[in-house]
Amino acid sequence: MITLLDYGAGNVRSVINAIESLGETVKTVQCAEDILSAEKLVFPGVGAFGSMMQILQRKNYVQPLLTYLQSDRSFLGICLGLQALFEGSEEAPDSPGLGFLPGTVKRFSIELAVPHIGWNGLNIQQTSPLFDGLKGNEKFYFVHSYHVAPKDETVALTRTDYEYSFVSSIQQGNIIATQFHPEKSGQAGLQLLKNYLEMHHKQEKPLQIIKNTKLSKRIIACLDVRANDQGDLVVTKGDQYDVREKGNVRNLGKPVELAHRYYEDGADEITFLNITGFRDFPLEDMPMLEVLKQTSKNVFVPLTIGGGIRNFTDQNGKSYSALEVAAEYFRSGADKVSIGSDAVLIVEEYQKTKVKTGKSAIEEIARVYGNQAVVISVDPRRVYVSAPDDVTHQTIKTSIPGPNSEQYCWYQCTIKGGREGRDLDAITFAQACEELGAGEILLNCIDRDGTNEGFDLELINAVKNAVSIPVIASSGAGCAEHFHEVFAESHAESALAAGIFHRRETTVADVKNYLTGKVEIREVV
Repeated sequence: MITLLDYGAGNVRSVINAIESLGETVKTVQCAEDILSAEKLVFPGVGAFGSMMQILQRKNYVQPLLTYLQSDRSFLGICLGLQALFEGSEEAPDSPGLGFLPGTVKRFSIELAVPHIGWNGLNIQQTSPLFDGLKGNEKFYFVHSYHVAPKDETVALTRTDYEYSFVSSIQQGNIIATQFHPEKSGQAGLQLLKNYLEMHHKQEKPLQIIKNTKLSKRIIACLDVRANDQGDLVVTKGDQYDVREKGNVRNLGKPVELAHRYYEDGADEITFLNITGFRDFPLEDMPMLEVLKQTSKNVFVPLTIGGGIRNFTDQNGKSYSALEVAAEYFRSGADKVSIGSDAVLIVEEYQKTKVKTGKSAIEEIARVYGNQAVVISVDPRRVYVSAPDDVTHQTIKTSIPGPNSEQYCWYQCTIKGGREGRDLDAITFAQACEELGAGEILLNCIDRDGTNEGFDLELINAVKNAVSIPVIASSGAGCAEHFHEVFAESHAESALAAGIFHRRETTVADVKNYLTGKVEIREVV
């Protein structure tokens, strides 16, 4: 029996599913006594440090946790479950940690993008059966802006490089905790979890040293999901966002089945964009929740869900906040949520005063779940101008002249699936989203969508150079070479595609095989 400490924030479903897939039974903590009586305690902390510690205090879990840890019983902390072990965090200076280990949690102070999101390697510092059965070149999934800085370096189990070397896991006796997410790290992560669950049966093996811990570029498979005319959820795709063909919604497959196929094929992440308005449904009955629940049972890489993450009132007159909608998605298996059109409206309001109210969906979700959980999806289109001074927007000089030989353009943000343009440019928008607490930008391009002409590198570079958070390149991929092009000619951390994968024009495995030796990637297993 594995006891899981679910303090009520973030995606713990994937941890439960991963453990159960290994044949174990999971019991969730309901009271302090459940912690004290646990045989093996797993603590998957997700979100923001201050919010986590406040909830642990409110539930009276702090002292039982310390008692359990001090007795040196089997413990696995994940992400914030690692950070909680230390004295405090720069993320929340007024919220002390458990103080089980001396040291603090520090924010990355680097030139690279923060949060640190993606697949990275481990440089093993001490012998542990936790790594039995691994080849030594595996990569694991990280998503965090802060890292632990132990005063006693001997507790470091692994270190990882992200501009500088940081402690990415610790082990002291039977206490183990990782900054990375084993439950989101594919087969390597499942093997590591299996090793933890069986550690009392294992003998320690010789120390493995892994030298390469470079962050990989991510290949993301995107599934646009909507109800067809018969009311069934299908994966669809269109050109310039038109998903109908001869009057009917294009049906390219079932979302759960396709997601599993892409996972098996080596996708580093799966993104669901819910392009049907399900707001007539009570929140607990939204069809996408069941898609997430079923997908997370056998897809052990990060899942992002977008669509409908806003305040709304259902047909029964019950109102929900954006935070409640996001929480339900997280509880159903999502690791990140993507906010689209509503983010444009939020930024428009923010631009009027430049005052953070703390009440927007971006700010609220980031405060509770951490900025790494908030992805902003934006759909810009080119607007050509003769000179930069012709508009008040941030423009670029383009190598692709306009219809009247214009040499400049700006990227207009759109809403409602590209049907409505707004007086806001994509560069200004992305900068404002970062200020409000977003952790990642999903950068679509209406002009390139469905064209198979390759990513809009000018758009990607313009936005990437303006923000310090990761950028996902999207729209226009037609072949594996386009993925190499976007990584070679921009600093985008990841690239996303949909139609070419759905139609099997190329596969995720094909893309990764082509990139091998050219770009740092997570190898297809």
